[in-house]
Amino acid sequence: MKKIIFAMIAGATVFSGAAMAQSKPYVGVAVASASNEFKIGGATNVDAEGWKPAAKIFGGVDFTPTFGMEAGYTDLRKADTSFNIGGTGYTGTTDGHRAYLAGKATMPVNEQFSVYGKLGAGYTKTKLSTTAPGLSGSDSKTEVYAGLGGQYNLSDKAALILEYERYGKSKDVGAKADAITAGAKFSF
Repeated sequence: MKKIIFAMIAGATVFSGAAMAQSKPYVGVAVASASNEFKIGGATNVDAEGWKPAAKIFGGVDFTPTFGMEAGYTDLRKADTSFNIGGTGYTGTTDGHRAYLAGKATMPVNEQFSVYGKLGAGYTKTKLSTTAPGLSGSDSKTEVYAGLGGQYNLSDKAALILEYERYGKSKDVGAKADAITAGAKFSF
């Protein structure tokens, strides 16, 4: 996966030199919401917190009106759960974060609205702490990242976004791979 990220950065660097005159950098803030899962073998009466909002920051460069690169970071909030194993009750907490680097293709629908897709590499780190003996630990993965969204331009410098994001395969513990994100984007 490191090779993929390196290739994307190298490709963006080469492409950005040719498109620098048209480039339009931006930053944004958003709320990303994902459902929290807790699937451990033998666990019954699982009570996970479900959908939780998390803070997301992102930034990128639109090299042309239809192609760009974007990177983002989401701080996944702690999520609590309770469960039984062998008739004994336990509690647990998950915590973590996500980051991605992706190419972005945009298709304007009209002057105010456009749709876009993103494809790249995503990194997820999750930490699990439980009162059950031997069930705590952490996991980190780099997998394919993809996103689909819409952008509503308030002006040529500010826009609202709504998107669906997918960070690789489904996770057994912590925030699911799917996220719904709403936010604001500010261009320079």
